[in-house]
Amino acid sequence: MRKLIWVAALALMALTSAALAEGKKIGVAWGDLAQPRWRWDVTAMRSIIERSGNKYIPVDAGGSAAKQLQDIEKMIVDGVDAIVIQAVDKDVIMTAVERAAERGIPMLAYDRLIEHPGVFYITFDNVGVGRIIAAIVKQAQPTGNYAIIKGDPGDPNSDFLRKGMEEVIGASVAGGQIRIVGEEYADGWRPDAAKAIMERILAENGNQVDAVLAENDNMAGAAIEALQAAGLTVPIGGQDGDPAALNRVAQGMQTVSVWKNSFDLARQAGRIAVQLAEGTPMSLIPEARQFTGGEKGIPVWSILLNPTPITADTLDVVIDADHVTKKDVCRNALPSVAACR
Repeated sequence: MRKLIWVAALALMALTSAALAEGKKIGVAWGDLAQPRWRWDVTAMRSIIERSGNKYIPVDAGGSAAKQLQDIEKMIVDGVDAIVIQAVDKDVIMTAVERAAERGIPMLAYDRLIEHPGVFYITFDNVGVGRIIAAIVKQAQPTGNYAIIKGDPGDPNSDFLRKGMEEVIGASVAGGQIRIVGEEYADGWRPDAAKAIMERILAENGNQVDAVLAENDNMAGAAIEALQAAGLTVPIGGQDGDPAALNRVAQGMQTVSVWKNSFDLARQAGRIAVQLAEGTPMSLIPEARQFTGGEKGIPVWSILLNPTPITADTLDVVIDADHVTKKDVCRNALPSVAACR
């Protein structure tokens, strides 16, 4: 009898050890990996999740909110232990978010807010990003006609960024020193949509545009194409630290790109996803704070990282961090750019 009990105990220990060795299953619902912005995030997040013995299960919605809804529902059925969501449209996927919460599956909203108490939120301080873009462009062009190209209307970050911009330019707009001659959302943060917006603003204002606030680098690049076609070079800002944008900064074509260290964001997200999968309450995640800045004011546990402005004077920051190579950044750079000498 004792032998049978001992054998059974050994079998149970083996099963337990095998389960532990397999780790947790962490689903990652990416919104659209065709956008260059996310290439660094994927590598860093996967590394963190798998390095700790867990399973990284990614899926790409290809920019379709309807597909992402199905992706999340399938993850629920497959029994993942946690879900990371880089939302295409928070409202479209909400039914799946609620279903996951009912099943007790913890979720992490990656870079894009999902207002639900069962979802942890990690991003950079996007209000701060908007503030930086506007402040540096305003320093270069304190007065005149401004165009504002916002991101997707379904992404809360678009309005967070705009809020930060307003904090900087609001008083000058009210005082008449700055006139906003055009302001539109670009569906899907798409460059082609941004270029069309810029072309429309230029046409409606007889090319009288003195500065542009774009909410990401891809859209800033598209706006620059439209401006160049009109024979204009004006102060323009964006964000993401895309290599092409950093090269435009070095060439004097773009005034600022606000760099959000994607490696740091993805690494922290990977660690948090593992902690949530292991059962750590959101309130006990290190450095977590309550965030209530969404349109509904629903409190969610969150971590907001600090962004870094990159101008012609600070390009050495991204080069020294190995975010980009000096060769890529400095192609056709202005002689005055110290980092490229």
